[in-house]
Amino acid sequence: MQFAPKKSLGQNFLLDEGISRWIADQIQPDGAPRVIEIGPGYGALTKHLAGRADKLLLIEKDDALADALRFQFENRADVELWHGDATRYDMRSLFACGPVKAIGNLPYSMGQPILRHFLSPPTPVSEAVFMLQKEVCDRLAAKCGDESFSALSLLVQQHWQVEMLRVIPPSAFKPRPRVDSAVIRLTPRPAGSLPVFDRMLFDRLVRSGFSQRRKQMKKLLPPAPDGWDALVTALGKQATLRAEELSLEEWVALTRHYEGRHDEDRGQRATEMFDVVDENNQVIGQSPRGEVHAKGLRHRAVHIFVFNKHGELWLQQRSHLKDVHPLGWDSSAAGHLDVGESYTAAAARELKEELGIEAATECIADIPATERTGWEFVELHRAQHNGPMHFAPDEIACGCFFRPEQIQGWIAARPQDFASGFIECFRAWQLIQELV
Repeated sequence: MQFAPKKSLGQNFLLDEGISRWIADQIQPDGAPRVIEIGPGYGALTKHLAGRADKLLLIEKDDALADALRFQFENRADVELWHGDATRYDMRSLFACGPVKAIGNLPYSMGQPILRHFLSPPTPVSEAVFMLQKEVCDRLAAKCGDESFSALSLLVQQHWQVEMLRVIPPSAFKPRPRVDSAVIRLTPRPAGSLPVFDRMLFDRLVRSGFSQRRKQMKKLLPPAPDGWDALVTALGKQATLRAEELSLEEWVALTRHYEGRHDEDRGQRATEMFDVVDENNQVIGQSPRGEVHAKGLRHRAVHIFVFNKHGELWLQQRSHLKDVHPLGWDSSAAGHLDVGESYTAAAARELKEELGIEAATECIADIPATERTGWEFVELHRAQHNGPMHFAPDEIACGCFFRPEQIQGWIAARPQDFASGFIECFRAWQLIQELV
C-alpha cells in the first residue's frame, strides 16, 4: 500500500521490517483471546499480528487506510476493523472478551489522549506495548530523581508498571520524525502493591504540586490537616519540599495524610455483627461476620442498581480488601444490614458510604437466600443518579456505567468476573423488564 502521510494526523509510517516484527512479538500475541492494534496505518505491525491472536481488532481513523485494510482483511473472520477516532472507541463491550492486549505506533499528536482512553480504569486492557515519542516514554517510565519525572509519571504509574524496551531512530520511519521514538510495555500494578487512597484527590494534588515545578509545594497545595509541618514531618521531608522530591509511594502517603488515613489497611472486620435469620427471613440471633460467612448462616443484604438518564447501569469492581469476591464486579452498591437495620435504611447508608451520593431508592425485587447469593436474603433497590460519584477506595477499586446488553453479554461469556449475588440480582431485574 502506498499512501502520502497526513501531517494533520501525525502519521509517520514504520518501514523497518525487522523492527516491526520485533515490536509485534513484544505483546506475545500467539493464542491471545483479543489483541487491539491502534493506528495500524498501512499494516507494518498488522502483518506480524494477524493470524496469531484469536481475534485482532484494528482501529484506524484515516479514511483511505481504513478502506485498504477493510479490503485486505474482508475474508478474515479473525480480523475486525473499526473505522474512527481511537479515543471514541467504546471499550465496554471488550470486557466480555477477557484480558485484552493493546499495541500500536501512536501518533505523536494523539499519544497521550489515546493512553488516557485505553489505560484509565476501568479498562479491559491487561497489557500494552506502544511506540511513542521518546521524550514522552521517558516521562512515562521516570522514577523520582530522574530528570523526566513529572505529574504524567505519577498519574500513569499509580495504575501501571512502565518498562522502556527500545529506542527507535528516525531512519525507521517515513517521513522521518525530528526526534527519536521509543517502545514501552505497560502492565497493571498488582492489587495491594500500594495502600488504598482517594485517586481523585491524588490526581488533584499531583497536578497542583507539579503546576509550577520551581515553587515549594507548601505554596501550591491546599492547607494540610494539622498544618504543613505535621505533614512533612510524617513524610520525613523538609518544609521546602518540591513535587519532584517525592516518589510515587510518598505521594500516596501524602494523599492519605490529607484523607486522614493513618492506620494500616485492614479490610473488613470479621467481628462486625449481623442479624442471623431463618429460612423465612425472620431474625433468630446475631453473629459476627466471620462466623456468618464461615458457617454459611442466612443473613440479610441490600443491592442497589444505580441507573443514569441513558438507562445505563453503574457497576463497581470490588476492592482487593473484600473478604468475598475480591476484585469481582458487583452491583452499583451493596452491603449487609446492620443489626436491627431496615433494608431501606441500609440502601441509603450504602449509597452514601460506597458512592458518596444521596438518592431515593425503591425496592424492585426480593431474592431468596441461596448458595448463589452467599446465603443472603437480598432486597434489590433501584435509584437514578446522573452526577459524579466519589466512591470509597477501600470498598471499590473502580466503576463504570454499562449498557444492560453489554452486561448481559459479559455475564454470558465470563460469569467468573462477577460476584455471584450480582448475577442473581441482574437476572431478577431482567425478569422485571420482560414484564414491563
